[in-house]
Amino acid sequence: MSPLSGVLGEAWALYRRYFAHFILISFVIYLVLSAITALLSWAAGTVGAFVGLIFSVFGIFLLQAALVKAVQDVRDGRVDMDLGQTVSAALPFVGPVALASILASIGIGIGFVLIIVPGLILLTFWSLIVPEIVIGGAGPLESFGRSWRTVRGYAWNVFGTYVLVFLILIVGDIVLSAVLFALPYGWRSFISNLVVNTLVAPFIAAVVTLVYYRLTAAHGAAAEPGAQAPGGGYGSGPAGGYQPPPAGGYEPPPTSQYPSQPGGGYPPPPPA
Repeated sequence: MSPLSGVLGEAWALYRRYFAHFILISFVIYLVLSAITALLSWAAGTVGAFVGLIFSVFGIFLLQAALVKAVQDVRDGRVDMDLGQTVSAALPFVGPVALASILASIGIGIGFVLIIVPGLILLTFWSLIVPEIVIGGAGPLESFGRSWRTVRGYAWNVFGTYVLVFLILIVGDIVLSAVLFALPYGWRSFISNLVVNTLVAPFIAAVVTLVYYRLTAAHGAAAEPGAQAPGGGYGSGPAGGYQPPPAGGYEPPPTSQYPSQPGGGYPPPPPA
């Protein structure tokens, strides 16, 4: 069975369960960026708009790192970091994420200009550079090779997952456009961008982060400190193999390997 089987369902369950937490992070960052850009454009004209664009680019990379951190945080079944703590934890990764993302965009763009297919290949194999940096601790250049090795052997599964996500987003955008059709174009565009970006970014982050965790587990890599132990959820299974999530969707890990007994003790381990 593919290690990515059911990953969209797991991402959706995680997204629904921690919807308020994810949306708060996404909405606040987008709102602050929109306010800063609007104020700079109003106060300084073209120069202000250019500076606002730089802030917006910085904010997008901050949002990527923050949402990956948020997904990493809630994988143990609870929210340990609030909005401020999540943003603070993501800040050290903004520079590496920005450099890697810009280089990846250039490479993928060249690939699309050439014959399209090279661009799709690079988009697939480099899709995990952000979690490789934020979770795996890779440097901006190192993240390319690590993402490539993580995806290798499962490229078609990864590509198919992203195609499904793309189709879901297209349907959502069509529905939202129909709902906002009566509004003037300027308001329709502003609300559409704010709503779509706020709602979509956390789901994409959940998908990409869970793909990273599943593929690193499938390759037999050890989970980072604080992740669920083997057999406790979505880490690697026995002998380093992939253990799929339960059929009922995302569930928090058990609080202990052995249930507590009357009096607070634990049963002895089974005889050898």
